[in-house]
Amino acid sequence: MNHPKNVGGADRIIRGVLGIWLVVVALAASLDGQRTKAAIAGIAGIGLLQNAWTQFCGCNALFGIDTTPAAGTKE
Repeated sequence: MNHPKNVGGADRIIRGVLGIWLVVVALAASLDGQRTKAAIAGIAGIGLLQNAWTQFCGCNALFGIDTTPAAGTKE
């Protein structure tokens, strides 16, 4: 499927940073034996990283949110 981009600018950077942080939290929780916390943090982190990578968010599309720069402007 080819979706239009709706994640850009600071939104994309924040999602990437939070995604990495949540994956690290998931790894730490997994090593500490907290499987539920690890699973939730891992799924959320991977989801945010996927949003940042593909520049598409289903929730943004559902609510009509577009954080990509307008045509003709620099990011």
